[in-house]
Amino acid sequence: MFATAVLLLLVASTACSTAVPICDTPTGGETPVLPQTGTARNLPAPPPDVTLKKIVLGFGIQNYTCATVGGSADAAGALAMLYDVSALYPGQGHESLSPRGFESLTGWALRNHKVPLNLNKSAAGRVEPTSPGASTTRPFPADAPLRLPGMKALPFLGHHYFDSNGIPVFVLDRGRIKLSATKLAMVDAPKRASKGPEGTGAVSWLFLGSKQGTAAVGAKFVYRVFTAGGVSHGCGKAAGQDSTSYTAMYWFYG
Repeated sequence: MFATAVLLLLVASTACSTAVPICDTPTGGETPVLPQTGTARNLPAPPPDVTLKKIVLGFGIQNYTCATVGGSADAAGALAMLYDVSALYPGQGHESLSPRGFESLTGWALRNHKVPLNLNKSAAGRVEPTSPGASTTRPFPADAPLRLPGMKALPFLGHHYFDSNGIPVFVLDRGRIKLSATKLAMVDAPKRASKGPEGTGAVSWLFLGSKQGTAAVGAKFVYRVFTAGGVSHGCGKAAGQDSTSYTAMYWFYG
């Protein structure tokens, strides 16, 4: 009995340490519940005929265009690497985080790891010179797990990008899940959300569905929740392109 208890403690210690969001005590596969903002405004619940397929950490940049100095920043898509964090949901097993740790994972990752994209080498034409944006020819690096300090590596799962028509696309698990999406609902991120290392603020939470005229594979809907960072630096300094680092959790249903 004592030996078993020691073994369980050792296994748990390899999944999580004091340097990372707080670990959870496994309770035997709790059913994941879509996060809520904690305010009166929340995203609609998933339709009753779908089930949760994946919980994914997206880590990348939000892009904007500043047409004029002092104008508004217009959204111009996003790029992100996607990693599987389904096993980190509280109560799933010895890799699980506590509810507070799971919610804070996006902000913690953004503070403790550089953006996992190939970045531009030139800051020419950028609103914020310290945020050069992603390479226009090869933005995604080689597929690889995300290695955060003190945690087991998060498995690489896929990519998020906007196509040539400005449609957000998610490709996971070598195409077993592919979704070209359209926005169905949006709410502000809660005030407690991480503003990101650049302090610009957290982008909104979203409910997205399959774009009409496209073929969804493996999932019909995706929620963007637990956002951290991603808001534009603004157009007060210069006109041009702007990019801001962000993380978010994406919940896929199908």
